[in-house]
Amino acid sequence: MSHADRIPAANLSLPAAALVVGILAWWSVVVLFGVPAYLLPTPAAVAARLAGRPGLYAWNAATTLRTILAGGTAGVLAGFGAAAVVVHSTVLRRALSPYLVTARVLPKIAVAPLLLVYLGTGAGTALAFVALVAFFPTFVSSASGLRETPDEYLDLLRSVEAGPLRAFLFVRIPAALPSVFAGLKQSAALAVVGAVVAEWILTDAGLGYLVLVGSENVQTDAVLAAVVVLFAEGMAVYGAVAAVENWVSWR
Repeated sequence: MSHADRIPAANLSLPAAALVVGILAWWSVVVLFGVPAYLLPTPAAVAARLAGRPGLYAWNAATTLRTILAGGTAGVLAGFGAAAVVVHSTVLRRALSPYLVTARVLPKIAVAPLLLVYLGTGAGTALAFVALVAFFPTFVSSASGLRETPDEYLDLLRSVEAGPLRAFLFVRIPAALPSVFAGLKQSAALAVVGAVVAEWILTDAGLGYLVLVGSENVQTDAVLAAVVVLFAEGMAVYGAVAAVENWVSWR
């Protein structure tokens, strides 16, 4: 087996080994220190909770995933579109960029009650919140990447009288891909967080709602079961973005 073949195997085996070690450490702490189940149940208790009601967790996982994908996609598209517009308009860039960048640090949880007032509860409001959360990382990273296109590339296109659209599609976007994907990965991670917050405040379904209900009823095993599924879902979403980035980088 060549070195190149061993790298992907290591990329999978090391995280798997870390996961096993983490589960064993969790189990050991509970058993050795006699931690009460209402504080920290064993991994077996969490697995039993998942196995006991798989349909409940599967349905709510699907609900959360729809919110993540739909809201996250809307936010990412809006963020990239806004970045493209701002980059091509000096007036808009100077007028809006300071506010858009500053708004990135605004705690989005503070906006959720306003969305509740304006839009009411429900899945649509949750999607709007997730889109808002996903918008800013993509906008800031994409705008930065699109502005940093090497001047010699643009000069070459001008020399062959290529229009702004061709320059954007064939030079600016390819040159900005590392920055764009950096923003996409941040947006993917924050979309998961946004979906959970939205389910706490705006809806009565999803993994975030299960976490809330479990905590209110002091069912720590139910909370951890939902968290485990949410963790797997978040890893899958982030991994999908990273896989697309790797695929694009190899083309």
